[in-house]
Amino acid sequence: MTDPKGLDLSALRSFLDRVRPGLVSGELAGELIPGGKSNLTYRVADDAQRWVVRRPPLGHVLSTAHDMSREYRVISALGGTRVPVPGTVALCDDPEVIGAPFYVMEHVDGTVWRTAGQTATLGADRVGSLSLALMDVLADLHAVDPTAVGLGDFGKPEGYLARQLRRWSTQLQHSHNRELPGLAELHDDLIARMPAQSAQVSILHGDYRLDNCIVGPGDQIVAVLDWEMATIGDPLADLGLFLCYWRMWTEPVMDGLFGEAPPPGIFPTSAQMAARYAARRGADLSELPWYVAFAHYKLVGILEGIHYRYLAGQTVGEGFDRVGAMVPHLIKLGHRTLQEA
Repeated sequence: MTDPKGLDLSALRSFLDRVRPGLVSGELAGELIPGGKSNLTYRVADDAQRWVVRRPPLGHVLSTAHDMSREYRVISALGGTRVPVPGTVALCDDPEVIGAPFYVMEHVDGTVWRTAGQTATLGADRVGSLSLALMDVLADLHAVDPTAVGLGDFGKPEGYLARQLRRWSTQLQHSHNRELPGLAELHDDLIARMPAQSAQVSILHGDYRLDNCIVGPGDQIVAVLDWEMATIGDPLADLGLFLCYWRMWTEPVMDGLFGEAPPPGIFPTSAQMAARYAARRGADLSELPWYVAFAHYKLVGILEGIHYRYLAGQTVGEGFDRVGAMVPHLIKLGHRTLQEA
């Protein structure tokens, strides 16, 4: 079988035979799992079992991003908690094996709902139940004590928000080659209105949304995926990004990122989702609009990096041609969120 782009199956087999003798039986076959826009994800199988392999994108990779060892570590740490994650199999830090560091985890059966239109076919009752389950998992993640699961040193919560703004500003400087009107002003407004240091410290997913989860029987979340941006910090940053995605998922505010908008009334509103989180966590959400605006800025950094790789011919899969057009709209939405606050 032909190797999928970015994954040498023979080299992978040799690595697994070395670190997990007897795990693989028979020839390996593999395919790229579509839908991701950053790290590459592959489904790999032998004669009896299936696994998932994760590796960084091809070509231009920003420093601090796409760290396979961090992603592997946080999934391993959460394995015994209420947060559903795949079991981990092996980590390879050596880029010489397949051309980049990678890790292998268990394959979890279920459905990934990639667009709001697809999800809406479940009907309002099931969509409502699934949406609340999704929110509950995020609240449960933020309730995990990082030190208790061995992640006390996984991040630096002091000065988290200021450091995040610096990080995404720096990454934008290194991953865009066009004018983005309003971007500098959004950055300055976020600095001027930054909330005080939060006393809450949680494990953050960093990119939490429905299409980064696997849904199993009973419309329950059976695995949370794509932990590449996980860290420790202010939990409202995670919630703000989720609500930024939720608005784009459920409202026709942006064309192309999550497909067509669903019929009105199928999904809970952003306010209802935030209220669910607040009730489960007992959280004060008075500063939440700032976090949602910051989420737009962070998403600009993520999508502009993807657009940069697309222009350089370093993306694998479909849909990358539309990403660049979303960035200016996100900047405007970030300004609007701050103004409305």
